[in-house]
Amino acid sequence: MTTTSAGLELARQAAAESVACLDLACSRFREDSELSALNRGAGAWVAVGDVLLDALEAAIWAARVTDGAVDLTVGRALRIVGYDGDFSALPADGAPIPLGAEKVPGWQTVDVDRGRGRARVAPGTEIDLGSTAKALAADRAAALALQAVGSGGVLVSLGGDIAVAGEAPAGGWPILVAEDESAPLDGPGEVVLVEGGGLATSSTLVRRWSRGGVALHHIIDPATGGPVRGPWRAATVAAATCLEANVAATAAIVMGERAEEWLRPRQLPALLIGVGGESVRVAGWPGPAP
Repeated sequence: MTTTSAGLELARQAAAESVACLDLACSRFREDSELSALNRGAGAWVAVGDVLLDALEAAIWAARVTDGAVDLTVGRALRIVGYDGDFSALPADGAPIPLGAEKVPGWQTVDVDRGRGRARVAPGTEIDLGSTAKALAADRAAALALQAVGSGGVLVSLGGDIAVAGEAPAGGWPILVAEDESAPLDGPGEVVLVEGGGLATSSTLVRRWSRGGVALHHIIDPATGGPVRGPWRAATVAAATCLEANVAATAAIVMGERAEEWLRPRQLPALLIGVGGESVRVAGWPGPAP
């Protein structure tokens, strides 16, 4: 399978345009985004476009299939614990904060009316789509990149969220599984071969900061309103789409001890890394290379 430099550029351009479109619709950190307008709506119906409607429906689906472990209404909780702007601009430390001071409203406080192109959040509810929207963006970008080149195969990676489309190289796409999305491609870690679908890693070791000397991270437990305090520091899952993989990986972190029993019957291959570095392989995740 070969790709010309012109074809590669077409694929990159299609992927970049798809991601930019989704960012404009779904970013919590842009005042001009449709999501920010929706969060400011406080109980009123707000007109939104198809991209945000798709992202909202995907996030509501994620909440339903995980019994609320992955909940889009964690926006206010994230803001309270300090994740209130682009991560690169967050101060490393600051004043102490009241962890778990507010209950997460729950995905049932979000209404979507696709027929009329509108959505509504209950007063006090703030949506964050950072997890599911990024995975959805990877799936869409891969599909559009493949459409742009017309044949062959493509792989799109968006910070730990990977989607592939089309024809994979012989044996599959080699992907390094790392807890830190910034790890070099030739760094240490397991390499898995992916022929289709998606692969996603969720980790409590990235997007970390402190408040009052207390280490915090971006994965919120909807049951407490604070960062997850569980047995897993990272989870990597393979699934039919990047969205499904991302949702399952995040759910595994939040579910903690229940993660294996949730993943196994759904036949979602997963690698769980405990806080002490121990690994647990679930539902056919391959063993380490000899």
